[in-house]
Amino acid sequence: MEFQPPAGREAGTGLECLAGKRGFTRVPTLLHISDLHFGKPFLPDVAEAVVEQSQEIKPDVVVVSGDLTQRAKVQEYSQAAAYLERFKAPVVVTPGNHDVPFYRFGERFLLPYRNYRRYISDQLNTVTQVSQMVIVALNSSRRLTLTNGRIRRSQLDFAERAFDGSDDAQARILVTHHHLAPPPDFDGGNVMPFARRALKRFTRLSVDLILAGHMHRAYIGNSLDFFPGDLRRRGIVIAQCGTTTSRRGRGRERLKNTFNLITIDELSIRIAHHAWIAELSRFMPISEHTFPRGRRQYFDASTRSEGEPELSPVV
Repeated sequence: MEFQPPAGREAGTGLECLAGKRGFTRVPTLLHISDLHFGKPFLPDVAEAVVEQSQEIKPDVVVVSGDLTQRAKVQEYSQAAAYLERFKAPVVVTPGNHDVPFYRFGERFLLPYRNYRRYISDQLNTVTQVSQMVIVALNSSRRLTLTNGRIRRSQLDFAERAFDGSDDAQARILVTHHHLAPPPDFDGGNVMPFARRALKRFTRLSVDLILAGHMHRAYIGNSLDFFPGDLRRRGIVIAQCGTTTSRRGRGRERLKNTFNLITIDELSIRIAHHAWIAELSRFMPISEHTFPRGRRQYFDASTRSEGEPELSPVV
């Protein structure tokens, strides 16, 4: 299916405070969800809350970083497709390792993405331009590996062609399912093979933000946290989402559900990490992160929104 941005979308309440101050007509807003796992682990009430809150937020785009299904079955894909169509925004999707048949070995090796192509998208690597953002989604799942993934050189070339054709003012966002950053507890979550090679290319391409899932617990930080070396002059903001709608949370997010709400202006990237609060029957922000955007490595008075405290330089 094709997801097209709706025409004439109005700004979401409370999210347009920086609009017009730095050349943006409104602050682009991105809802990042992941690891839906339609099937036995899926939580319908939590999924319903995500749609309802999305209608309040009115994001410019919804990103789903893989694992739409639990076992890549037709029924699971049909339900996932119907669910994605309920979002009143363009949806960017990439496959996860669970979106390839696990035990159906003949299908896994011969037609691994048959159901994904039928119900979600015929394209496995996509480019979406919406609201001053260029979003490149790369399929990191592989039919020959059950859990871990990989990004091929041809996919890096695909991303380079996509970003080379974009405006310098547009935010450059990269989406994969598998993580390029280790999990926050470093337990059972090795990064993709050749992660450093991919990050070096993405750094050279001036990628602003990388979105991923897979680990079922969140990490929000910078590529310099774990791959400094020759990349240290400019890092990439990385936001990994836990499982948004399943009971498969791990580590510090065991039995928890999360999503990320991201706003981007010309000088900064702001990420509000949300968790499901059962007592309130909704997702609430539990942490907020602000990063300088692009080559800028610091904040000053010109990057502050109205009402924010002044940031003094450390001497």
